[in-house]
Amino acid sequence: MNVSVLEQARIQARVLIPLIKAFRAEIGEERTDSIVRRALGDVYRDLGDKWWRSRRSDDLGRNMAAAFEMYGADEALTYRIHEQSADAFAMDVTECRYARFFKELGVPDLGFLLVCSADFHMAEGFGADVELKRTQTLMQGASCCDFRYKRDRPGG
Repeated sequence: MNVSVLEQARIQARVLIPLIKAFRAEIGEERTDSIVRRALGDVYRDLGDKWWRSRRSDDLGRNMAAAFEMYGADEALTYRIHEQSADAFAMDVTECRYARFFKELGVPDLGFLLVCSADFHMAEGFGADVELKRTQTLMQGASCCDFRYKRDRPGG
């Protein structure tokens, strides 16, 4: 069975949201969120590493375009690509069904914790020379998510 990333996020949220809320009530929001970020960070770094290696290419632009096609399946994302090259990928997500889902549940902060925070961990798995900068997200109420990936090649 082929389940889109959006549907996976919805399934995971049904389990993780009540769990995170319970932990926040017991040990506090800051401590809970730190534990969640740390635990999921390891998972997403590993996923990023495995996914990157499966691409069998070091073309950052091509790889990131493929990643956003996957994450955008089922019309989950609407985005504009501004730059795509072997060493850079810049885009803005202007509509996000992940954000809409978590906002409808009334927990966009948990959507940011569970979905948006994973982007940086995934990027870490792409290699030490790949950097992601993002200053805003739809999940946090901005008009777009501004993804800027770049590679700093040694000696370059």
